[in-house]
Amino acid sequence: MIVRFGFVAMSMRLTNASPSHTMTFATFSKLNDREAALRKLERTAEDNLKNTLRLLRHCYTHDIRMYRFSSKLIPLATHDELKEWLPWSYLQEAFADIGRFVREKQMRVSFHPDHFCVFSTPRPEVLAKSKDVLAYHLQMLEAMGLDEEAKCNIHVGGAYGDKPTSAERFIKQFSELDDKFKRRITLENDDKTFTARETLAAAEAVGTPMVLDIHHHAVNDGGETDTTLFGDLWPRILRTWQTGDYDKDGRHAAPGRLAEGANFLLPTKIHVSSPKSEKDPRCHADNVEVAPLFRFLKEAAGSVDRLDCMLEAKQKDAALFKLMDDFRELEAAGESIRVIDGASIEI
Repeated sequence: MIVRFGFVAMSMRLTNASPSHTMTFATFSKLNDREAALRKLERTAEDNLKNTLRLLRHCYTHDIRMYRFSSKLIPLATHDELKEWLPWSYLQEAFADIGRFVREKQMRVSFHPDHFCVFSTPRPEVLAKSKDVLAYHLQMLEAMGLDEEAKCNIHVGGAYGDKPTSAERFIKQFSELDDKFKRRITLENDDKTFTARETLAAAEAVGTPMVLDIHHHAVNDGGETDTTLFGDLWPRILRTWQTGDYDKDGRHAAPGRLAEGANFLLPTKIHVSSPKSEKDPRCHADNVEVAPLFRFLKEAAGSVDRLDCMLEAKQKDAALFKLMDDFRELEAAGESIRVIDGASIEI
């Protein structure tokens, strides 16, 4: 199994390369000239996009072929008071440069819209805001000229005192989205509410791939064991990444069984991080502990040929580089692992 690693948004190695420079609405409102304030927002967004291209070049130099964009590329893009603002023409060239580089270097890129993107909500105004946030992310991907392999990852959302009803509401409200949105989505289990099994059921119901977050699963496992994870859930998760396995209503045709000769649209993706401490197990640590990750990868190795792992460590690219050093030590110690390059291994 070939495993590739990527990181999220920021670099700890590059200087002056933040893709998330922003402006609060309070600061924006204090500027007397509204048109000048909007131009300042556009210049900030342009700087973020140029830094994103720097980060992508940094990734490519170090063999990193996976990267998650910052959702803050355009400051205040979804603010209710700026609905008439259309920065896309000004930013067209900067977005196109990013998309061109991603395509030429065959990189896998994604977004992870923030907690405002909630499709289990019972509140119409929150649902409307969620649609706006998703539309903003889709518009950025389209401005880059990237096809549907570039995804937006979201969670099911809150339970609102009744998890089964909230799950049903997610399925209904997600299913009502336009296909162009649904085809861009992956669904991830969270660390407090919807477990891997519950998230998988929702993903199967709406016909979208599931991203297993193994840290979230560790702190919110729903009573699952490694036996049930790899014996039941993992084959079904892999199947959500297959093509041609959904019925006319978009539901999984036969969850729980991998089809012979399965055709995968993209390598299955997982999220990887380590707990900050025993007292704070849900927060992400600076780096990733290699031992539990290696155990998971060895268990998964017989089930799929390729796997992509997005690191969600606080040290970003520095955590990835450290993890690769740890893998090299395992290889030198005679473990069943081969380091291929600066950001991928074979198990």
